[in-house]
Amino acid sequence: MLKTPGKSQIMKTHTKTGPAGQTFKCEANGLNELAKAKTLKVAKVVSYGPNYITTEFIESGTTSKEFFKLFGESLAKLHKFKALEYGFYEDNFIGQTPQKNIPEGEEKHNWPLFYFNKRIMPQYYLAEKNGLLSPKLAKGIKNLENKIDQILENTSSEGASLLHGDLWGGNYICDKKGQAVLIDPAVYYGHRETDLAMTRLFGGFTQDFYKAYNQEYPLLPGWQEREPIYLLYHLLNHLNIFGSSYLHAAENCL
Repeated sequence: MLKTPGKSQIMKTHTKTGPAGQTFKCEANGLNELAKAKTLKVAKVVSYGPNYITTEFIESGTTSKEFFKLFGESLAKLHKFKALEYGFYEDNFIGQTPQKNIPEGEEKHNWPLFYFNKRIMPQYYLAEKNGLLSPKLAKGIKNLENKIDQILENTSSEGASLLHGDLWGGNYICDKKGQAVLIDPAVYYGHRETDLAMTRLFGGFTQDFYKAYNQEYPLLPGWQEREPIYLLYHLLNHLNIFGSSYLHAAENCL
């Protein structure tokens, strides 16, 4: 942690080269994009380069009784911040895995097509390359390709929401004022249910969070049936990062 008069900063570093050396640039661009919505507090970017990023240091506080209610409301307001197209102006990373964001053709306005082509299939090909693709998983994804339009029917009507992209319990901090602060995003514009699905993958978000979210921005009917398809992306990513221990969970999602 770096200290300057009146403020503290934190620096993350790595020694990666090639495409992986772009992670901090993408992290900075993602944080700056989230800040545009002016809803949830975001760790302010100070500077970044190929091997480092410096942000303001967020001193942790204690969650209040209202913390998750306010967090849910604020996330719903973030999701009301829209773009005209799905995706983002640059590819970035989900964890250390490249995440493709630049839409092509119909993907710009067709959420099921964007999601299948830019989320599911890159993970599929990576699992195949890594020798992690079971026959059951391959067959399930083939079936999904034929049914995804039906499963995600009408989701495109809500438009493209600004998403954190990797919203699990480790990617926010409660600051000294008791406010949620977002860190480590995998930003793009997509369907808002993807962020909510990720909050449920490992748990840690209370019912007050979901209730407050739904009061501020009610979910479309059928969100429960769509949730597994959004969890699938993250389970495939964990399969590719951590190995076969996530294979059964990915197969069950399908």
